[in-house]
Amino acid sequence: MLLNLHVKNMALIKEIDIDFKNGLNVITGETGAGKSLLLGSVNLALGGKFSKDMLREGEDSALVELVFSVDDGNTLNGLKELGYPAEDGELIITRKISDGRASAKINGEACPLSVLRSIAEILINVHGQRENQTLLKAENQLKLIDSYGKKELGAYLEEVSGAYEEYKRAEGELEKYSLDEEKRLRELSMLEYEINEIETAAISDGEEDELEKKYRLMMNSRKIIDTLKDVYSRTGYDGGAGEFIGQAVREIEAVSDLDEELKSIADALSDVEAILSDVNRQTASYLDEFTFSEQEFNDIQTRLDTIRNIESKYGSTVEKINGYLENARERMEFLQNYEADRKNAEAAYGKAKEELNKKCEELSDKRKECAKSLAKELSKQLEELNFQQAVIDSEFTRAQSYRRNGFDDVEILISTNPGEPVKPLARIASGGELSRIMLAVKNIIADEENTGTLIFDEIDSGISGRTAQKVSEKMASIARGHQILCVTHLAQIAAMADEHFVIEKNSDGGGTVTAVSKLDEEEKTDELARILGGAKITGAARANAKEMKEMAQEYKARL
Repeated sequence: MLLNLHVKNMALIKEIDIDFKNGLNVITGETGAGKSLLLGSVNLALGGKFSKDMLREGEDSALVELVFSVDDGNTLNGLKELGYPAEDGELIITRKISDGRASAKINGEACPLSVLRSIAEILINVHGQRENQTLLKAENQLKLIDSYGKKELGAYLEEVSGAYEEYKRAEGELEKYSLDEEKRLRELSMLEYEINEIETAAISDGEEDELEKKYRLMMNSRKIIDTLKDVYSRTGYDGGAGEFIGQAVREIEAVSDLDEELKSIADALSDVEAILSDVNRQTASYLDEFTFSEQEFNDIQTRLDTIRNIESKYGSTVEKINGYLENARERMEFLQNYEADRKNAEAAYGKAKEELNKKCEELSDKRKECAKSLAKELSKQLEELNFQQAVIDSEFTRAQSYRRNGFDDVEILISTNPGEPVKPLARIASGGELSRIMLAVKNIIADEENTGTLIFDEIDSGISGRTAQKVSEKMASIARGHQILCVTHLAQIAAMADEHFVIEKNSDGGGTVTAVSKLDEEEKTDELARILGGAKITGAARANAKEMKEMAQEYKARL
């Protein structure tokens, strides 16, 4: 049940706070006062789309908050499964618009929009004038039957869904076998060539880096040799640095005993000689061991060309090349076993199709039973809504292809006048008739799905007189088991209200503001008189309103 609605900075609404009760909560007011805006705010909080023009003029943020009381076991479990359990039987949904973006929270925790909408479906059912038209679409008529027969059809729908998954898997597998023989042989030949090329190359991990290192060294061999010879000469003892440093060491050692500081210089110079000697010796060793083989150089160059050719075709790394090789081997095996596997795939597809068809037929048979039951229930409900001897039927046809929910296409047929043949809803139902049919549908589905709160936005469109009275009685009846929020222009529905709110447009000096007031018994009568009599409330209109209220109370007492 929706306990509270708080709206701030939404269009004409500056800030309102409404406490709703169980039963029938009616909202009335002059045209343009903001009745539908109020329910639009509820839609926004439940995950509806938003736009910047929803913001009140001059404001940069808006807020809608809904507080629900939840005590139904199935609803509590559903919320828990979605990851947002009710805390102490209460759930608070907050939707905020700020900086051009909308965010949602449930009990203070951020909530994705998709989850919010799933939660909304559990808690509340919103119906507006435009929704009537959805009932005319065939796919929605099928959904209606499935919703009505949810308990009976659930297992059948699951079986069909599972069989459909297997059917699509088998269909996808069979689609792999669409090659003609010439194309298969051509691809097989190419794969054999590619596999042989990669396997023959036999590139090892790190091989290219090692070869490139050797290649660079050999490419620069002359420069290296000339440089090392020069280094050897300059650091040696035949006119090189070694000779001069050696002389300097001997000379400093001759006087080093005369002073400690000279001793330190002699030691340092001796270390320099040792280091220079090591460099000279290493240089000589490198020159002795260094060799250049023209054959080896050509072999390295050829091997690098092979590696780079393979990389350009099959991948820039050994890992990628091996991956390509593995895929090629698998594809070759597939093509080699093509005929045998194709026959197996055809057999699997045929079996899956046969099984799906069987499950679809079982579902269809059960659907037809549910459709008959729904037709009977709808006829009963419509009779209570002033349809005299309405006849409901359904026409099942087979779709051109299988779907996850079976192969049924359904069209609901109706006759609203005695003796007339049944025809599709789209061809026979007026706006007022559609409103009543949808009211009957909502009543039935709400009972089946145990929806706690129903919202009706001007469902009274196109009806008046005795029909309006019948609709009001039906809504009062529904309100015995469900909370209803209803925007209406009809006095008959307003008279049935358990709680009555009126919306008015006022000026606060800085602009237009929509305000909501909860009415006491005397104010309810005055509002009824306004609806009945217009701007001027006469004594006769007030007397009529009072009588209408008394009749409504008597009717509700009999429920």
